[in-house]
Amino acid sequence: MKTVRDLAAVLLIVLVAGGAVVGCAGDSQTESTGEYVDDAVISNKVRAEIIGDEQLSIFDIDVETFKGDVQLSGFVDSEEMKARAGTLARKVEGVNAVHNNIVVK
Repeated sequence: MKTVRDLAAVLLIVLVAGGAVVGCAGDSQTESTGEYVDDAVISNKVRAEIIGDEQLSIFDIDVETFKGDVQLSGFVDSEEMKARAGTLARKVEGVNAVHNNIVVK
């Protein structure tokens, strides 16, 4: 009897742990926990590049990342500044694509 109970306990642990792992998996519409953390790091690196640039202001540009794709939005004064933000974002490690939706005022 003890063996059956032990086997049932192990089976229960495996099912619960398996469900937890599946719950953390991502698909095309959602991110896994690891992807979420990776994207947060990418967004912060892009923000750091913008902060470090003398021509751009992080207060004018919003950075969002989903599965390595960076979306830039906000407002800048010139096409050159818009292009500069895109160039800075593209050079960050882990960036797959940049969608530059910044509007020139």
